[in-house]
Amino acid sequence: MSKGASQKNLKEIDNTIASLIEKDLERQNSHIHLIASENFASKAVMEASGSVLTNKYSEGFPGRRYYEGCQVVDEIEQLAIDRACDLFGSEHANVQPHSGSSANLAVYLALINPGDTVLGMSLDQGGHLTHGSAVNFSGILYNFISYGLDEETELIDMDSVERLAIKHKPKIIMAGYSSYSQNLEYKRFREIADKVGAYLIVDAAHFIGLVAGKVVENPTPYADIVTATTHKALRGPRGGLILCKEEFSKVIDKNIFPGAQGGALNNQIAAKAVCFAEAQTKEYEAYAKQILKNAQALSVSFSNEGLRVVSGGTENHLVLVDTRSVDDQLTGKDAGILLDQVGITLNRNAVPFDPRSPFITSGIRMGTPPATTCGMKENEMTLVGRLISDTLKNREDAKKVSDLKEEIHNLALSFQPYGK
Repeated sequence: MSKGASQKNLKEIDNTIASLIEKDLERQNSHIHLIASENFASKAVMEASGSVLTNKYSEGFPGRRYYEGCQVVDEIEQLAIDRACDLFGSEHANVQPHSGSSANLAVYLALINPGDTVLGMSLDQGGHLTHGSAVNFSGILYNFISYGLDEETELIDMDSVERLAIKHKPKIIMAGYSSYSQNLEYKRFREIADKVGAYLIVDAAHFIGLVAGKVVENPTPYADIVTATTHKALRGPRGGLILCKEEFSKVIDKNIFPGAQGGALNNQIAAKAVCFAEAQTKEYEAYAKQILKNAQALSVSFSNEGLRVVSGGTENHLVLVDTRSVDDQLTGKDAGILLDQVGITLNRNAVPFDPRSPFITSGIRMGTPPATTCGMKENEMTLVGRLISDTLKNREDAKKVSDLKEEIHNLALSFQPYGK
């Protein structure tokens, strides 16, 4: 009779899954990746995420667990907390959220009651599902009032934010985005929140990695609470993070466990600690600077090719292009599918005031963190912009698209995330 855990590898236990993982590795190594919410974790992060820590149950927090045998995971979680606080200048951190959505849920549970009013950015103009979408728990449980963009500048209309706040007296003002390519006016958001007696929450899921790299402003000094994810520009494992002032620490912790979640994922927390350590290096700061340079180069490339970049450019890692600037018939859905077929992976996305449905859209969203991780710089981003533009403009020409696919494939092979 065998003793202990099985020592058989994945191929021996489940060759079907092993083959599918290899298949996706091949996809990752053979495409140019521009999905703004994705990145490539380091070997160290993946080692921690795939470690024996996946075996341990640990409801509660360091020094306050409901299970025995948590001495080591207590040390690991406390290390992750300390590193997060140091990295982002926060008084308190909760590293247990399984995702950015569960982090936002915990904040809502901590601060307000069902039916209370919240002011958040409209999903169709750059916000996130958890900022009040009718199909999400946020829109179901709370009375969300949406703010949006100025139709001419495609920038957040801060005067409108203030007018809405004065009119509706929200208990929370949520600042943050999933497809907005400009920086946020934290000082103005803070002033508006103080004027109406609201909490200011910043959802930094998309740009927390740029904060870590010191290339965009840190929202922590302005916000009561900052929520984030660790797997986007921050380049860590999939998971969430909450940063807050000490006065909110107990209510936040209580509403992660037992409020919104059960046991912590200790393997993911260890991997978060690793990514926080990686983000404290000079190499990481150089990477963050390159993300911005690459986004700007990509944006300029599209403009030079005659494609319309939403809001006229970018100040962060995001570039949003209106596919109607190629021709009126091209949808974001069709553009995204075609580009993935030729080897450039991005996603369809609504543009501001989009007449098409969220499933069809009139835009494509790109982010430069994954390509930057792979070593691409401004010259490559300029080329990628041209390759995308040429593919979309010549989509009816099978020979031209085939030639572009080969050029894209060769470029991707020179910048593999996990090359052999």
